[in-house]
Amino acid sequence: MFNLNESIRYWLYPFPTDMRKSFYTLSGIVTDQMGCNIRSGDAFIFINRPCTSMKVLHMETGGLVIYHLRLEEGTFKLPAFDQESRSHRSSWKNLMLMIQGIDAQTCKHQKRWKG
Repeated sequence: MFNLNESIRYWLYPFPTDMRKSFYTLSGIVTDQMGCNIRSGDAFIFINRPCTSMKVLHMETGGLVIYHLRLEEGTFKLPAFDQESRSHRSSWKNLMLMIQGIDAQTCKHQKRWKG
């Protein structure tokens, strides 16, 4: 079942990824290069070099799931992150902005009360 929501932690892999990679190879990147545990319940985001394709790898009940989005036009606008890091902590909100084609750096967020 589809189970991505705002309660999950999201990690963006900061290097271009070959979109031919599948479950085992992406899991290897998560473990070996990002230093994370694939079974943690976190979602891991991978983008290709031209920023036209995105894969999200997530462990759900029953096994691994890959969500794959390939844009017909335009590119994903990646958030600013440290080029030295092996992974970048992201959020549900930033993932949705990337998918919708909105630049998070130029967005102005109005003040809201958080209870």
